[in-house]
Amino acid sequence: MGEKRRNFIGGLFLVVVLLSGCVSGDVDVNIWPMPKSVKYGGETLQLSKDFGLETSGTNFSDHFGDIERWFFEILQYGIDESYDLYIPSNGDSVYAHLQAQTVYGALHGLQTFSQLCQFNFETKTIEVQQAPWSIADEPRFSYRGLLIDTSRHYLPLPTIKKVIYPMAYTKLVLLLIFVSGFGNITMGVGYPQLWPSPSCQQPLDVSNEFTFEVIDGILSDFSKVFNFKFVHLGGDEVNGSCWETTPHIKYWLRKRQMNASEAYEYFVLRAQKIALPHGYEIVNWEETLRNFGSKLSPKTVVHNWLDRVGGGLVQKAVAEGLRCIVSNQENWYLDHLDATWKQFYMNEPFTNITNPEHQKLVLGGEVCMWGETIDTSDIEQTIWPRAAAAAERMWTPLDQLARHPRKVRGRLSRFRCLLNQRGVAAAPLSWLGRDAPTGPGSCYNQWLYNYNTVQKK
Repeated sequence: MGEKRRNFIGGLFLVVVLLSGCVSGDVDVNIWPMPKSVKYGGETLQLSKDFGLETSGTNFSDHFGDIERWFFEILQYGIDESYDLYIPSNGDSVYAHLQAQTVYGALHGLQTFSQLCQFNFETKTIEVQQAPWSIADEPRFSYRGLLIDTSRHYLPLPTIKKVIYPMAYTKLVLLLIFVSGFGNITMGVGYPQLWPSPSCQQPLDVSNEFTFEVIDGILSDFSKVFNFKFVHLGGDEVNGSCWETTPHIKYWLRKRQMNASEAYEYFVLRAQKIALPHGYEIVNWEETLRNFGSKLSPKTVVHNWLDRVGGGLVQKAVAEGLRCIVSNQENWYLDHLDATWKQFYMNEPFTNITNPEHQKLVLGGEVCMWGETIDTSDIEQTIWPRAAAAAERMWTPLDQLARHPRKVRGRLSRFRCLLNQRGVAAAPLSWLGRDAPTGPGSCYNQWLYNYNTVQKK
């Protein structure tokens, strides 16, 4: 199809557009993450100077009230994030049509539309190439998260906002903030009875009823302020030596014929029972499944971090009817600088899970930016673009994902350049996390420069 240029008036409508067609991960379509289905042509459109946003196709009479409701609707697990985007190429003036059931689907569609727009420096116009476009899209997983750690190094609000904006660009929807790695220590300043002793401050005193009253109070207050479905109760890396060496807890253990491991089980299960009446569904780290999995609440979501994908832990969880979130540290921990973008992209949550009913129990994944080695000076380039690689794994249907990372290297490199243009300090695509550029040249050629340099070495 010969290239044509026409005026493009960008009205965005809520209309029903039934489209089909799909594209594999190796087609030269510069959208990240790759949509569920894409069909495109060969024409070039120019955005009109009158480009604007309109809405139609609604039966609601109170337009402002409904729009306000949509924008303040809380993003919850399982909400409809789908959208259809159609950009025709016929006629002297054409419109882009965007249909979505929720504001979140509409925002995802606008993000995709923004990636189709390119500035032509010769004509000084914004173009949409490869028109007509028809895109039907929805996420593969509803749980698509990024954890940041404000405990080890303080992150001011502007820095956190710099993390949130590119999350929207990559269609990640869940930001988890690890506020304090020493919560029991800080709470013990105000409530010293939570500590086993002043010299041995963690874990919380399992023998003291006040400990569980505080947990109940916190969860009660949270449930009134934050209308969230899940609550993460932790349960990882518990060291019970304080319990075994503090006299009054030793006595409590002996009286109940418990050791520290059994007290750990008692604590986790009791915390679960406290959380459930508040309407929460519970997330616990994978150690709880390993140690006393058969006793966990059936509403437990097992959060994988130690076991590699396909290693057995996730398969065990879903086989027992428990849901699971994947964050295996070897591939999805951003503080592991030796974990390359390729590992983030190829980390498949369904590895060795072939039963469709079991696959439904995998809620999604979460990449984790633990803060021991990052602060405001390097958090962006440590997260991006590797988190974007994982974002496509969580968004794009399995059969649409590239079978080999070389198929997406160029597209991810272009997306990294787009992040740079939007003010995100995303690092080059190289072999390690947050690597610096290895030489001069265009952002678009940087990945190839890095690749050739490393190959020569």
